[in-house]
Amino acid sequence: MCNRALENDWVEAIIALPTDIFYNTGIQTYVWLLTNRKDTARRGKVQLIDASGERFWKSMRKSLGSKRREIPPEACDQIARIYHDMLNGNEGWEDVSKIFATTDFGYREIRVERPLKLAFAVTKHGLEALREAKPFERLDEGERRDVMEALLVHLPAGQRWMNRDAFDKALSAALRRAGVKVGGPVRKAILSALSERDEDAEVCTDKDGNPEPDTDLRDHELVPLDQDWRAYVQREVLPFVPDAWVDETYTDAQDGGVGRVGYEINFNRYFYKYVPPRPLEEIDAELKTLEAEIAGLLQEVVE
Repeated sequence: MCNRALENDWVEAIIALPTDIFYNTGIQTYVWLLTNRKDTARRGKVQLIDASGERFWKSMRKSLGSKRREIPPEACDQIARIYHDMLNGNEGWEDVSKIFATTDFGYREIRVERPLKLAFAVTKHGLEALREAKPFERLDEGERRDVMEALLVHLPAGQRWMNRDAFDKALSAALRRAGVKVGGPVRKAILSALSERDEDAEVCTDKDGNPEPDTDLRDHELVPLDQDWRAYVQREVLPFVPDAWVDETYTDAQDGGVGRVGYEINFNRYFYKYVPPRPLEEIDAELKTLEAEIAGLLQEVVE
């Protein structure tokens, strides 16, 4: 709904209200002002109004459930004027009202992949993982014993393969020497159980020689709509992970472009107010005071 409303330019303004103004919930509420007949001045724009500050509410003398605050009539008038006049950080409302282009909230979520790098070795941990693998469990007892013997006897003890194809060939030779035949699922289970990720290993590739993605290292980046995703990746991704690439099959259902279009409106980001930390001297003095109070209390307990 949010995506469609912004893409169709139906959102005139979003107003953040204070917390604790409704009877059954204390959460903060946002009022969306929608129309399909925007004035010319508002087309392609969205006004954000942060009416959650103390200037817009007062405490009630008696709470009603979760309702502990109310917005007085004069505050309602102020909010209405801010909206009507499209105040954009002026007339003393710099921290209350801001106007953005609709596309400022949009992004493309691109999928960033990194290559799968696996090393292989016959280890105690790997053999235990193989015993628990479903395809291996489906074998009868004699077949399981034969596979284990092939791995322990016919693969070089202590060797570590840094290339999957090389290990696959060694595995085939070991099974052949032991006179053991296994199906595809069992072979896949062996490769999975005896492998571990290793940055020094060679990249695993598919039958066409393309690198396979490591799903555990898969990440997503949110690229602003007004930026080219290729330039973004060159600037923000590749300097840190040079072997990464973008999955260009991960596309948006509507426009078919790389990445999926989404929208996010984060009031905290747009109305963040920096509060400097207290001086270290002040914090240190407070800690010493607390330490003295604790020491005094302990002394009273001992006496």
